[in-house]
Amino acid sequence: MRTGFVETAKAIEQNIGRLWDSRLKLDERAPHKGQKPMQKRFSSSDSNAPSRREFVLLAAGGVPVTVAGALAADVLAASIVIPPATEAVSPFSISLPETAIDDLRHRLDSTRYPERETVGDWTQGVPLVKARALIEYWRNRYDWRRFEARANSFPHFRTRIDGLGIHFVHARSSHTNAMPIVFTHGWPGSFVEFLEVIGPLTEPTRFGGNADDAFHVVVPSLPGFAFSDKPSKTGWDVGRIAKAWGTLMQRLGYERWVAQGGDWGSGVTHALARLRPPGLIAAHVNWPFVFPSKLPENPTPAEKRAFERAAWFQGEQSGYFREQATRPQTIGYALADSAAGQALWTYEKFQAWTDNRGNPEDAISIDAMLDDISLYWFTNTAASSARIYWENTQSGRASLSAGRIELPMAASIFPREIFCPPKEWAEALWPNLFYWNELDKGGHFAAFEQPKLFVEEMRNAFKSRRRG
Repeated sequence: MRTGFVETAKAIEQNIGRLWDSRLKLDERAPHKGQKPMQKRFSSSDSNAPSRREFVLLAAGGVPVTVAGALAADVLAASIVIPPATEAVSPFSISLPETAIDDLRHRLDSTRYPERETVGDWTQGVPLVKARALIEYWRNRYDWRRFEARANSFPHFRTRIDGLGIHFVHARSSHTNAMPIVFTHGWPGSFVEFLEVIGPLTEPTRFGGNADDAFHVVVPSLPGFAFSDKPSKTGWDVGRIAKAWGTLMQRLGYERWVAQGGDWGSGVTHALARLRPPGLIAAHVNWPFVFPSKLPENPTPAEKRAFERAAWFQGEQSGYFREQATRPQTIGYALADSAAGQALWTYEKFQAWTDNRGNPEDAISIDAMLDDISLYWFTNTAASSARIYWENTQSGRASLSAGRIELPMAASIFPREIFCPPKEWAEALWPNLFYWNELDKGGHFAAFEQPKLFVEEMRNAFKSRRRG
């Protein structure tokens, strides 16, 4: 079998060698009657052309292919060039070739939809009419270049930590006494969540604050997300990420700093608080992992609400979690191949977890949601981002309780969070709780949904930590 394949390949190579070596261009003659001219022609010297070996292997496989079809996957895979990271902190800029945007539009044009849901709400997932509207907007009205320009207005960098290239936004304040803070996003979030708050946090005097409110802001992308490298081996749970963030802040020269996070970013922030790397003096989360090990015999109304929401999350809301925690590779194939699938897998969570009146657009603009969705699509990170669920399930860190934490801790509770633990639960596990505030609006994506409130929470929470 193997010998036959080799002989076939050699025969094909001999037959096409003469044509290839003469650098024959792909049919540049006038098209035959009724035949459409090719949209793109290239010679063997074209950097986009397949090598002779690639051409031979394609032919020897016995599968009819076109050169354009063979190249499509390579064009998309290299859509955003990410240079290798070193231990140096190297500037990075987002630059997407137009071919990747064209490819996205083509895929959206080819979307095949299922039939309409059999209910009149979101209980079976994204309703068909909402799905079609989102995909149509993404195809015809969304402007990636607008987002690219906005994102590039902030300083981006990459550096290698623990064998992995880590991408991060690093916006330094002009105020000399600014407090360094590292923000960690979750899934299906990204650094996009924090773009609206970076300006008010770094330059508060321009946004109604005082110079004493200033922060130096660091927003890393989790491993396997956005422009951070995709781990090729297991082991990147929240504990390992926390160690990497400690190295990052030290590498940036910060000797005294604080941390903040939500979703998996909350998991990383809890891990940082337990690890207590050099310089970390306090932490804040907008989803406290403070669940009691034993249920109270006579729960208070607040405890009942927390139990009910936790049961809701672990019940009807847990399908995505179970899939990504057990088979991230399998769901990755579907989402990496279908732009519509990637969009709606995320769009559903913006509806379920935000403070809205029935539609996600009530809480976050459609363009902002598509900024985040597009980032996942163009970086092809569906599978690599899903693995954070698998990693933490395997290591036992996918829990609603992070245990006892001695580091000074703070929390802001937004009412439409996945579940809102009462303050008493935090006091039982955080002996150095220094700030707790329950707000009247906002949900799981706090900075994304309520940037002004989020900024105020950061200023108020860490005000007492600026001394010393």
